Amino acid sequence: MSSNRKQTQVRLDADILAAGHDAARTRGLDFNRYIERLIQEDTTGARAAGMEAAQRLIDQHGGFLDDLERRLDAPFEETRLPGAAA
Repeated sequence: MSSNRKQTQVRLDADILAAGHDAARTRGLDFNRYIERLIQEDTTGARAAGMEAAQRLIDQHGGFLDDLERRLDAPFEETRLPGAAA
């Protein structure tokens, strides 16, 4: 059985390589599949389209999301003592 898949070699700094392995593991992918997905997303425009969609969401609903975050955080804020700096 033959395959069209090719092998390549990439040299990375140790910390970049470790971060890549961690990111792959977080996504439930082996490292090779993770790299393949990054390249596909970058070269097909899928990543850019996702980033544009995320930016539209922030532009349209950012104020609502900020307010929601403030409301959710409010019960956990420290009680300020009289005279304490803001």
